[in-house]
Amino acid sequence: MDTEIELLKQALRKFALDRDWGQFHSPKNLAAALSVEAGELLEHFQWMSDVDSRSLPEAKRAEVSEELADVFLYLLQLADKLEVDLVAAANSKFAKNSEKYPTALARGTSRKYTEL
Repeated sequence: MDTEIELLKQALRKFALDRDWGQFHSPKNLAAALSVEAGELLEHFQWMSDVDSRSLPEAKRAEVSEELADVFLYLLQLADKLEVDLVAAANSKFAKNSEKYPTALARGTSRKYTEL
């Protein structure tokens, strides 16, 4: 059975194919586009306090939601081009982070694992 991520990857492939955009979707270009979209996401939080960033007004939240979607879609396309299973990669990275940041040492601190 196809997962929602697989269905979305298929839809993205068709979207690009229908527009003949595959010629532009090299991993380098997709990584650059991902970075640009991440910057656009960050722009919404620029100069905002931590407190304000936790309680966005509805209109701002909708704009941030669209930027998050852009970041996600480019990330998904990049992973698809490189044949990376994002869920498997995320699970693997999560396991590594759990080892690098044991609860007893990392709880309540933002220090890097090399400083714990």
